[in-house]
Amino acid sequence: MSVTTPKGPQLAVLPAATGDDSSPKSQVLQPSGWPMPKGYANGMAAEGRLVVTGGVIGWDAQERLADGFVAQVRQALSNIAEILAEGGARPEHLVRLTWYVVDMDEYLTNLKELGQIYRAIFGGHYPAMALVQVVRLVEKAARVEIEATAVIPR
Repeated sequence: MSVTTPKGPQLAVLPAATGDDSSPKSQVLQPSGWPMPKGYANGMAAEGRLVVTGGVIGWDAQERLADGFVAQVRQALSNIAEILAEGGARPEHLVRLTWYVVDMDEYLTNLKELGQIYRAIFGGHYPAMALVQVVRLVEKAARVEIEATAVIPR
């Protein structure tokens, strides 16, 4: 009997930071030999209860949009943190964020400030992320919409 081994990169599974029994049981998936991503993970694995958001934009509870791209990102991420909390999830339970922006250059120009905002709201936990430029969002003045998926460990 012959055994074949799959071709392709080896996969490193890195456990998430742990501190106590209530810490997340997620794993960062980092293929061996790949460069470490900055500000996101290539992949995540987790078991538990799913908490998902719809597309969240940068408006407040009175549906007033924040002024400008960076302010809308700050508000959208804050809104996501509130939705996660409502479902019993914390930022470290995030396994995926999908960002929809109307102007990729606006995103790239503000990377440093966006990173500071992200860390202020979610700390140093970086889930798998995707960034997509779209023609427009449902709310015409919205500059960004973000979907989130979290997994609360069992």
